Amino acid sequence: MNPLTRRYFFGRMATGIGAAALAPLLERDLGAADTPQRVGGLPGFPNFAPKAKRVIYLFQSGGPSQLELFDYKPRLAEFAGTDLPDSIRRGQRLTQMSASQSSFPVVPSRFNFAQHGQSGAWIGESIPHIAKIADKIAIVRSLHTEAINHDPAVTFLMTGSQIAGRPSLGSWLAYGLGSDTQDLPAFVVLISPGQGGSGQPLYDRLWGSGFLPTRYQGIKFRSVGDPVLYLSNPPGLEAAARREYLDTLAELNQDKLTDYGDPEISTRIAQYEMAFRMQSSVPELTDLSNESPKAIDSYGPDARKPGTFAYNCLMARRLAERGVRAIQLFHRDWDHHGGLVKGLPRRAVETDQPSAALVNDLAERGMLDDTLVIWGGEFGRTVYCQGRLTKEEYGRDHHPRCFSIWMAGGGIKPGLVYGSTDDYSYNIVENGVHVHDLQATILHCLGIEHTRLTYRFQGRYFRLTDVHGRVMKPLLS
Repeated sequence: MNPLTRRYFFGRMATGIGAAALAPLLERDLGAADTPQRVGGLPGFPNFAPKAKRVIYLFQSGGPSQLELFDYKPRLAEFAGTDLPDSIRRGQRLTQMSASQSSFPVVPSRFNFAQHGQSGAWIGESIPHIAKIADKIAIVRSLHTEAINHDPAVTFLMTGSQIAGRPSLGSWLAYGLGSDTQDLPAFVVLISPGQGGSGQPLYDRLWGSGFLPTRYQGIKFRSVGDPVLYLSNPPGLEAAARREYLDTLAELNQDKLTDYGDPEISTRIAQYEMAFRMQSSVPELTDLSNESPKAIDSYGPDARKPGTFAYNCLMARRLAERGVRAIQLFHRDWDHHGGLVKGLPRRAVETDQPSAALVNDLAERGMLDDTLVIWGGEFGRTVYCQGRLTKEEYGRDHHPRCFSIWMAGGGIKPGLVYGSTDDYSYNIVENGVHVHDLQATILHCLGIEHTRLTYRFQGRYFRLTDVHGRVMKPLLS
C-alpha cells in the first residue's frame, strides 16, 4: 500500500491529467484523428481568434548592433571621437568590460544606410535582402531590457525572468495551445554556430519547460547524425519489436501512473510514443528531394548544409508547414566588443538572405498571414567604442537601454517603423517597448491574453510576462 503523503494525495488527483495527455494518442490509434486536429493545449485557449497559428523566432545571439543595422544616426558624424556626454549617459550602469575606460569616444557607423520600400525604412548596407522586404516587416527601434549581460538578457527574453528556471516562450505556447501535429514536437529548436567560431554559450534551459511538465520543453534538433538522439533503432531491433517493446513499457508506466499519479509518468509515455512516430516524420522532414531547387537556392548557398542558419531557416518553414507551434532558431557570434567592421558583415552574410527568404517563402505559400516571424537579439550595442578606436576598426559594448528587432506576418502591421531613440541611439525618446511588452504582443498575435496564461507553482500563479506587459497595439495589423 502506498503511504498517504501530500505528494501522493495530489498526485492521485492528477491522474486525470495523465489520461488527458494520452487521449490524443489513443484517439489517433482508434482512427478518430483522420483529419488534422489540435493535440493538447488548455480549454478556452486561444482566448480569441488568433492572427498567428505559430511563431518562428530567429534569435541572433550576442546582441546585433542597431547602429549598423536599423537605427540610422547621421548626426554622429558631428560627434565622432568626442566623449559621450554625461547628459546622454545619465549615470546609467556600464559593463565591467568598459567601466574602467578613461573615455567613451563616440564612433559613427562605418556602414552606409539607405531608405527602402514605401515605408522609407532606413536599413544598413550589410543586410540588403532584409532591406528588400522592408514593406513586409515592422521594425521596432525602441526595445529595451533590464539585463546588461548576455545570459540574463537571453534568459529574460526567452522566459520573462533574468533568473533561470522559468518556462520558455515556446514551452508556454505548447502548454497553452498544444500542437497542430501528432508526429512532431510542439516546440523545436535549431542552432547554428556562426562561422566566427566563438559566441556566447546557449544553455538547454533557454528552451526548457521550467516548472511546467517536461513534455512542454523544446526539442533540439542536431546537425550531425540523427537530428534527435536515440531516434534510430539499435542494431538488430526491428520496428515491430520496438512497437511491442513500447506497448509493454507503456503498460508498466500506466500501472505506475495509476499508483502514483505523477504527471511526469504520462509525459514519459507520450514522449516514447512521439519518438516512435518521429522515426518516420523526421526523415521525411529532412528529406529535401521534394523541394524545388529554386526554393532551396532562395535561402542562399548554405541552404543544403545542415547546421547552417540558411538550412535551419528552410527547416523552420518545413516544420511550420507540418504543424509545429513554436520554432526557435539561435544563431551565435554577434558579440562584437571589437572587430565589428569585419565581424558584423560576416554574421550578416550568414543570416540576411535566409531571413528574407523565409519571409518571402512563407508569403508565397500563403503562410505568412498566420505565421509570426521575429528577428533580433538580447540587447543592443553602445554608441561609444569599447577598447581602442582606430581608423580601421572599433567595437561596441552591451547596451540594454535601446535596441532594434523586426517582426513580420501573423497579425503584425507590415511596412512600419516603430519607436525612436536620441541622436546617440542611447536613450528612447518615443514609444518604448519593454521585453514584457514584446512577450505580451507575441502572445496576443497567437490569440492569448497574456494575463490568463498562468501556471500555479510554489503557492503562486506564474506567467511569461510576470506582473507586467502591455500589448503594443500600434504594431498590430
